[in-house]
Amino acid sequence: MSSGISATVGKSFDERAASRAGTGQSRAGAGQSRSGFSLAEALVAIAMAAIAASALLMGTYASLQNAQEAWKRAVAAGMAQQLMDEIVGNKYCAYANNPYETNLGRSSWEAAGTGRERYNDIDDYNGIRTQPPTDLWGVRLGMDDGQGGVRHPAFQAPPELFDSWRQEVDVYYVSETNPNQRLSLGQVSNVRAVEVRIMENDPQRGWRELARLRRIVAYVPPPP
Repeated sequence: MSSGISATVGKSFDERAASRAGTGQSRAGAGQSRSGFSLAEALVAIAMAAIAASALLMGTYASLQNAQEAWKRAVAAGMAQQLMDEIVGNKYCAYANNPYETNLGRSSWEAAGTGRERYNDIDDYNGIRTQPPTDLWGVRLGMDDGQGGVRHPAFQAPPELFDSWRQEVDVYYVSETNPNQRLSLGQVSNVRAVEVRIMENDPQRGWRELARLRRIVAYVPPPP
């Protein structure tokens, strides 16, 4: 009888040991499972990385666009100033005895030049629409040497760089008491406004203004 009890106790002890061993293995397996990534966790991590990369790329693209826009506006401002200096460096009117010309613009002789080299008074520039922008002698900007010729090819801007840009000039009479008030066609005064614009024909946005300058010039009658 004692041998039967001993066998039973031994068997019970063995079962408990096996149960503890199994539980230990199960816990060890659970620990190993928690130390890795499930498929769902990996997918979430990949999605978060993709979102972060997209945001970074969008930020870089926006920075490049802003830099390009700043470059365009800086160059356009220089073009506008150069053209304005050229205009106001001329006489107020072609003939001193006729400062109130209502037909502001070029004569046929002045318009027959290769560029603007024949213009000799401010109103000759009225209505200019030049694409691409050119210098005084009609040479496109970025290729000109400033003297009517073309610079060395190594120092020229790419020909297509300013193909979509345009110079615009308007000259008109304004009120002597309020220079911001443009007079109607046919009205004259001793004051004119010169407005210079550099425009770009953007494929997506159409014509847009890159730079604008406006200057008021006055006619001072000679003493009697």
